[in-house]
Amino acid sequence: MKKWSTKMIVEAGIMVALAYLLSRIKIYEAPQGGSVTAGSMIPILLFAMRWGMGPGIITGAVFGVLKLMLGGWFFSPAQALLEYPIAFGLLGLAGVFSNSNDMDTPRNYLNIVLSVLLAIGGRFVCHLLAGVIFFGEYAGTQNPWIYSLIYQSSYLIPEFIISSVILSLIWKPLSRIEK
Repeated sequence: MKKWSTKMIVEAGIMVALAYLLSRIKIYEAPQGGSVTAGSMIPILLFAMRWGMGPGIITGAVFGVLKLMLGGWFFSPAQALLEYPIAFGLLGLAGVFSNSNDMDTPRNYLNIVLSVLLAIGGRFVCHLLAGVIFFGEYAGTQNPWIYSLIYQSSYLIPEFIISSVILSLIWKPLSRIEK
């Protein structure tokens, strides 16, 4: 576990605030929760890629708690825990390649996309499970797993594309910023 420096804590706070502001700019909002935003996960993903998986998970979980406190909706404590701090905490998985020397080579685009895929994939699994466990009745006669898979994909796949493209464009200049 990395020791949290003042610079790291300040950067985490800024990234959480920026992520929250970006989450308020919605391109598409699904009827029962979830939305495509102006890249709201990018600050958390970027923080995790810069500082590592552990700090990224903690920062993502803080972001999830903030989203829950400032307008999240839930029906049970277990569902709130799964869909906010755990789901957003898993965005910190983007830091899995943070100690890799490959982040500054031509292969960095592949590493960025894989980092974003792993992070958003973790979030996707949490929302998929919550959809099946807590919201299966909305599936009607359809299989709840298929319903939840389609529903979560409707906003998380566009979020993955937006995040991958933007992070690929901004990573090189931002990776030169001293930690």
